[in-house]
Amino acid sequence: MKNTEGSTPRHMTRRNPASVVLWWGRYDPDYSRNRLVLRLFEESGWDICSFRPVASQLGTLEAYLRALEKPDIIWVPCFRHRDVASAARWAGKWRVPLVLDLLISSYEKEVMERKKWPENSLKARRKLHREISIFFRGDVVVADTSAHARFFHDVLKVPEDRLEVLYVGAEEDMFMEMPAPPPEPPFEILFYGSFLELHGTDVIVKAAAMTQDLEARWILLGDGPARQKTQRMAAEMKNVFFEPWIDYKSLPGRLAQAHILLGVLGPTVLTSLVIPNKMYQSMAVGRPVITSHSGAYRDNLQGSDVIGWIPAGDSAALAETVRSWLADPGGLAMRGKQTRRLFDRFFSEKTLKKMLASILEKAAAGSRIRR
Repeated sequence: MKNTEGSTPRHMTRRNPASVVLWWGRYDPDYSRNRLVLRLFEESGWDICSFRPVASQLGTLEAYLRALEKPDIIWVPCFRHRDVASAARWAGKWRVPLVLDLLISSYEKEVMERKKWPENSLKARRKLHREISIFFRGDVVVADTSAHARFFHDVLKVPEDRLEVLYVGAEEDMFMEMPAPPPEPPFEILFYGSFLELHGTDVIVKAAAMTQDLEARWILLGDGPARQKTQRMAAEMKNVFFEPWIDYKSLPGRLAQAHILLGVLGPTVLTSLVIPNKMYQSMAVGRPVITSHSGAYRDNLQGSDVIGWIPAGDSAALAETVRSWLADPGGLAMRGKQTRRLFDRFFSEKTLKKMLASILEKAAAGSRIRR
C-alpha cells in the first residue's frame, strides 16, 4: 500500500483501467477490519494509495497542498466520520465515486445504545440530522450486515440503491482451524472482548453461578468499562477466572485452547444489528460458539443448529446450553468442525472478495455523482 502521509503521493503503475483506490482519513491501518479490506483490495488487483491528514478539519486544504493525484475511487474507512466532509469535496472536484465504510453510527451508539440524550431531545435530533448529512454524501455506503443496512436506510435515510454489505470476517492467515482440545475436564468456556454492555459479561457470570457443579472454568479475557463490575459479581465464585489482554497475534492460539467460545449476549440495540469480530474469529478457529439470537444473522447463520442460539440476556439459557454440550464432550470437536464449515460457506475471504467486487462495481458504474 502506498502511504502518502508526510509525502507527496504518486500512484503506482496501474494494472487495469480502473485500479487506484485512495483511502482517505485518519484511520488505523492495523485495525482488523482495515487490514482485511486492504488485503481484499490488493488481492483484487487494485493499487492502494493512502491519505491520512494531520487533522481531519484541514483535510481539504492539506490535499490541495500535497497535490494529490486523482484516483478512481475514494474509500473512507471505519470510524472516520470526521473525514467524510473533505473526502466528499475532493470526490466532487475529481468527479469520482465516494465509498463510506464507516461501520458504525455515532447516533446509534450515543443515543440508542448509551442513552446519552432522549431520542426526542433537541441534542439527539441534531445528532441524527448531522449523521444523516454525513451518510448522504456517500455514493455507496457499506454496512457490515443486512440488518445494519436496513438501519442505515430506516433511520439515517440512506437510499437503498446506495447500500451494500461487506461482512467483517476474520483474517484467515491468523484465525485458522486448529485441533480441538481433549474432550475432558476441566472444560473451558471462554469470552474475550472489551467488556461493553452488549457483550453481556453479567449474563456470563450469572450462568457460571448456575453451573458450579460442572468441572468447567468460565474465562473472561480482556478489559473495558464493565470489567470491574463483572469482577465484583464473580468475587466469591471459584469457577470464574479473569485474564488480561494478550497480544493480538497470540489470540488465535488462546481461543484454540477453549472448548466453547462465547459471542455477544447482552440485550442491546447493537446486538440485533451487527456480527462482532469475536464471532467471526471464533468460528474461523473451529470452536463451538454460543451467542444471542439476532437479526444480523438473518441472511447467513439463522436456522443453523450448529450455533448455540440463546435469547439475549438469558443467563439460564446460556447455562442450559453449556450443560447440554458438556454432557456430550466427544461431540464438541465435530460441532467445532461444522462451525468452521459455516464460516467457510458464509464469511470466507473468497466470499468477502465477491462482496467487495460488488461494491466497487456499483461505485464505478455510478454515473450519479451528486455533489
